[in-house]
Amino acid sequence: MAQAPAFDPAHPWGGDTSNGDVDVNAQYAGLEYHYTYLVFCGFIVWLIIPGIGLMYGGLARRKSSLSLLFQSLLVASVTTFQWMFWGYSLAYSRTANAFIGDLANFGMMKVQAAPSPGSAVIPEIVFCLYQMLFCACTVQIVIGGSFERGRIVPSLVFGFFWATIVYCPIACWTWNSNGWLYNLPSLDFAGGGPVHIASGWAALAYAFVLGKRKHKGEKSHGKPHNTTLVFLGTILIWFGWFGFNGGSALNASVRAMYAAFNTNTAASTGVLGWVMVDYIRSRGRFSVVGACEGAIAGLVGITPAAGYVSCWPAALIGFLTAVVCASLQDLNEWLGIDEGLYVFKLHGIGGMIGSFLTGIFADQAISALDGSTLAPGGWNGNGAQVGRQFAEIGAISAYSFVVSCILLLILKYIPGMHLRVDEEAEMMGLDLDQFFDEQIGEADWEMFTQSSRVTYGMPTHARDGDGVISSEGSSSVEREAVQPERKEVWKSCTGGR
Repeated sequence: MAQAPAFDPAHPWGGDTSNGDVDVNAQYAGLEYHYTYLVFCGFIVWLIIPGIGLMYGGLARRKSSLSLLFQSLLVASVTTFQWMFWGYSLAYSRTANAFIGDLANFGMMKVQAAPSPGSAVIPEIVFCLYQMLFCACTVQIVIGGSFERGRIVPSLVFGFFWATIVYCPIACWTWNSNGWLYNLPSLDFAGGGPVHIASGWAALAYAFVLGKRKHKGEKSHGKPHNTTLVFLGTILIWFGWFGFNGGSALNASVRAMYAAFNTNTAASTGVLGWVMVDYIRSRGRFSVVGACEGAIAGLVGITPAAGYVSCWPAALIGFLTAVVCASLQDLNEWLGIDEGLYVFKLHGIGGMIGSFLTGIFADQAISALDGSTLAPGGWNGNGAQVGRQFAEIGAISAYSFVVSCILLLILKYIPGMHLRVDEEAEMMGLDLDQFFDEQIGEADWEMFTQSSRVTYGMPTHARDGDGVISSEGSSSVEREAVQPERKEVWKSCTGGR
């Protein structure tokens, strides 16, 4: 068996290739399958980014759906720059202290072919890419807190600085070998704390600072406009999570395969748990959106535990997380905060449940499947591990919520950084307010609907030259004038019939 290379401080780049006489690949001879596997996991983790955008877009009303799709790409782009600029260094530099890294890897300096801080069998550039995608997914989850009322540019500025002063320090605590939670140790296989607990509390802070959405009794308020988008987004997220959890072993060991198996198990039992609650609550009826939320809850719950627990506890973790989250249907009313995408319920509470249950069910026989890690939990008689998990939950929750609130309040009072759109734009929809030529939905059918209202003397909802919505009745002259247009629209909507 090939021996893993060791990091050489004298050659932090992994070797000097400027003269072409050093082959940096030679140190990984016989170990290539490890980083090939991890880079593939990174590629499928990327699918979570559009998956979240599609899911959020489907859960929103149609008039604000496009902004959420757009933000999925923008957040990934901004986070990529942040990670290359200083994010990676703040989270994973080898000379970090217990709370945050330094700028030893500022601007991707010395990030190339040397064995990575996370695993000696993974080149650092592959490790950096993989962890960057975790950060991008986390920031995108957080942006869900601005649902249907947050301006796009301030949200991107917030995302950049949130990744810098919230995500990177928490990632350092949890996964950097110098981090205080790493050395406690708390058990977090793939991001129950840095990804889910942190993003859930941050999204709650975002919704809290923005205030409640304004509405005037619209039937569409609080209802998803496109269940198909929600379903498609969930499928991409579920598939991407195989890489999210399966790659977090940072090698291609049996432990990584077991984590992937546990991922599917927990997502499946999460669906069953949420559907069961819906079935009982609605007296025998189902919800596609509920099934999708159950899958997400199961995936969130198993994230910290995937490489620590055996398959039946994984099934229980997914089921219990989904049942608890589904039972908190009125959480927003209890808190008095309008967090419309339920990011806090699914990711914040789901992540806390998963972290707690990891402490109970962690089994060192499972962690040892990678050939080196021993991580006993309550399952092995190490009850103190549950207390360590509570330390992780409490520290990350408090830090993320408080710092997120402070950051948002600072941005709120910076000229030009108004976090929220005005009331008129909110009622009209973010898509028409923030974009100049695009809108989700069947534009032709909408035109047909409007012309039909004019034809039959019903109130119309039309925008004047300033984009202001007006409602008025239609005279016989107006009905007569619209007939040719109506016929053309009808043809385009019905294929000429």
